[in-house]
Amino acid sequence: MKPIQIKEVILHTIKMKLKTPFTTSFGTMSEKHVCLVEVIDESGLSGWGETVTSDEPYYNEETTFTATYILREFLIPKVMHQTIQHPADVHDMLTFVRRHNIAKAALETAIWDVFAKKNNQSLAQLIGGKNTAIEVGKSIGIQRSPQELVEKVGEYVEEGFKKIKVKIAPGYDLDYLEAVRSRFPSIPLMADANSAYTLKDVAHLKDMDKFDLMMIEQPLAHDDIIDHAVLQKEMATPICLDESIHSLEDARKALSLGSCRIINIKIGRVGGLGESIRIHDLCQENGIPVWCGGMLETGIGRAHNVAMTALSNFTIPGDTAPSSHYWDEDIIVPEVVMEKGLIAVPIGLGIGFEVDREKVEERLIKSERISTVENWHPIP
Repeated sequence: MKPIQIKEVILHTIKMKLKTPFTTSFGTMSEKHVCLVEVIDESGLSGWGETVTSDEPYYNEETTFTATYILREFLIPKVMHQTIQHPADVHDMLTFVRRHNIAKAALETAIWDVFAKKNNQSLAQLIGGKNTAIEVGKSIGIQRSPQELVEKVGEYVEEGFKKIKVKIAPGYDLDYLEAVRSRFPSIPLMADANSAYTLKDVAHLKDMDKFDLMMIEQPLAHDDIIDHAVLQKEMATPICLDESIHSLEDARKALSLGSCRIINIKIGRVGGLGESIRIHDLCQENGIPVWCGGMLETGIGRAHNVAMTALSNFTIPGDTAPSSHYWDEDIIVPEVVMEKGLIAVPIGLGIGFEVDREKVEERLIKSERISTVENWHPIP
């Protein structure tokens, strides 16, 4: 493998407007700021990553503003002008900063991209992915009524999605799930609670067993693995952990305690592709299936998700819906498309998509160029 040396990093902060607002137990999002991280190596090759943050610290402690600050002031200077033998090494290079995993992942994934290009490989090939196409699920935000949810589900079933995930919260759960299951008795269906319940709700949550769900995702606190183990013993429905898993060590502890039967791997949440691969491998060794969750990514983050999902233990359709489901226009060419519920894993170099710089420019808030450890300056 040819090593790379990072010559320059450009942070492009853009604003993306969602086609339709997306509602979870955290709140409703209609637009988001994204920091695109462009890593340029000594030969002039560019690799791309993005901060999968929102503008508020509701999913975790990060926002796009804080992630950009951490990247500029701490993470990028650590890797600037360093010879990187393999991107799997970058995770350990960044552990001097605690948490801030989304910021770390934005830089680390850009390095994976440029490294794959430098070595004439697709990203999926570089990480050992075997799947040539991935099954796609659709995540549906909280709707105003059970009937509106049923109508949405019907649209996406007709479109060919292989799994339907519905967001739930107290007051927006049992009636909604019952309506969907009555209309669609056999579709692969799961519920995502985004930490909206406590152990006081055990009886209520056990009522969901009758809906034959694939899983219920993160029903309890965002940082919990102990109470989830208690709940899993009470429920027939598999629990999937999301927000609780920030690292390989978190995954190991959760599996040891019996806190879940499925893990959702998000590259941003765990700090990069390297840690994602390690969690994937641990789960595979323990017979725990994994899938790839979504964070309303632009095409750059979506491309990284598609490449990761080529790994063999991603046996559950992920939240990797096509670009057109989120944006009027994405910032990559070609856009991510789905055919019969499948997305082809790109075979081109790196992430397999080109960043459309004109579309980035149209959405640009500011750019910052970092070329030395001591000095950085905004691009005029």
